[in-house]
Amino acid sequence: MIELLRILGVALILLGLFFMIASALGLIRLPDIYTRAHASGKCDALGQALMLFGFVLYADFGPETVKLVLIIVMLYILTPTATHAIVRAAYIHGKKPWKRGEERE
Repeated sequence: MIELLRILGVALILLGLFFMIASALGLIRLPDIYTRAHASGKCDALGQALMLFGFVLYADFGPETVKLVLIIVMLYILTPTATHAIVRAAYIHGKKPWKRGEERE
């Protein structure tokens, strides 16, 4: 049973790593701040949560499990809030959304 949890933990860590790499590619490839914020906000939150939950399973539910779960909860509160604040600041400062046919930033 312990070995199955460790295998599942490693699988979740690798899946989280995939989403983190997808987030980095989204930051490089997407044309404007709004689409970049969407990619980084969604993929980072999911990737971090999957990796941390994988660490919980890999750690055999020890005392550090409570800390990891609290970090997951805080990430799911703070990541959307920070993404919203960044996009709102860009909108207030007059950044226009990218349209097809326009030059990329």
